Amino acid sequence: MTWYAYTDGASRGNPGDAGVGVIVKDEQGRTVLSVHGFIGRTTNNVAEYTAFKTLLERLQAGQCTKLVVHSDSELLVRQVNGQYRVKDPGLKKHHEDVRRLISSLPCEVEVRHIPREQNSEADRLANQGIDSLVPVPAPGPQR
Repeated sequence: MTWYAYTDGASRGNPGDAGVGVIVKDEQGRTVLSVHGFIGRTTNNVAEYTAFKTLLERLQAGQCTKLVVHSDSELLVRQVNGQYRVKDPGLKKHHEDVRRLISSLPCEVEVRHIPREQNSEADRLANQGIDSLVPVPAPGPQR
């Protein structure tokens, strides 16, 4: 079973108040996971990585055989796919966390860049996270 994830991190200012949004759909287009929350004051790139980590931390073994992750952050996608080196010391730890989490999953993971217009649901959730000022919920069963 293939799941399709959309992640987005938003920062109002760079750095500024930031939030994350994650939505995962199954092959029939049904939402199987939706998460949003406030992550404090940080940069847009850190918010993008935090959204990706938020997704990966919530996946459970056996839930899917393939995960296709969509992000409108070209930098994140190219770094995760090994096309760009991670030069920023502040992003290196986030990149390492993402790579470790991907390697711990029992499913195949594909990471794709999409235009911002195709990521509107995750963007809406990320902005909702900023507006709510409610921290990202801890990993565990949720919808």
